Amino acid sequence: MLTKYGLDVAIPILIIALAVVIIGFFVSNVPLRIILITVGLGTLLFTLNFFRDPDRTTPDVPGGIISPADGKIVNISEIDEPEFLGGRALQVCIFMSPLNVHVNRFPVSGTVEFFRYVEGRYVMAFEDKASDLNERTLIGINTGEFKVLFKQIAGFVARRIVCPLTVGDSAVAGRRFGMIKFGSRVDVLMPLDADIKVSMDQHVVAGETVLATVTR
Repeated sequence: MLTKYGLDVAIPILIIALAVVIIGFFVSNVPLRIILITVGLGTLLFTLNFFRDPDRTTPDVPGGIISPADGKIVNISEIDEPEFLGGRALQVCIFMSPLNVHVNRFPVSGTVEFFRYVEGRYVMAFEDKASDLNERTLIGINTGEFKVLFKQIAGFVARRIVCPLTVGDSAVAGRRFGMIKFGSRVDVLMPLDADIKVSMDQHVVAGETVLATVTR
């Protein structure tokens, strides 16, 4: 299944790629025919893979903070977060390569109480400074017991963040809410007393992997 958040890009690419493959079969020049068919098929497969949207089963973990993205843990640290959490916070950063599923999911259930879009640059998403320099959205959710802030951060290749959310929306842990197109990163900021359940370089799955738990 292709994600609805990427159909505006995926469908035109698929049509063009399919046309290239068909044209390739009618080209008499053998080397050129091979190139066209190879490029067309490669583009078809990459696009279908990138915009795939598999179903996920979200675990019911009390106080659980679920991964909002597929990818690799590239940073676990303590930072200042004055905008929504109002002080020191734990941060878990997830780098999404072009081969990962790029549909994002809510890490917790609650109410969206904070939303901000920031225009920015496009440095490599795995660099620490990407969190402060790149194009990004900031989404803050209040679970009723604690708050979580997470950021969709555009990467070097990414040029569009899809996040149709507004303050007041309800969030359900594991439910889809948007995506980042073509390589990116998601940072999750949580209370200092959160018990981190992941480690550096670990691969996580959106909607399934428990990043941390908060007991109140």
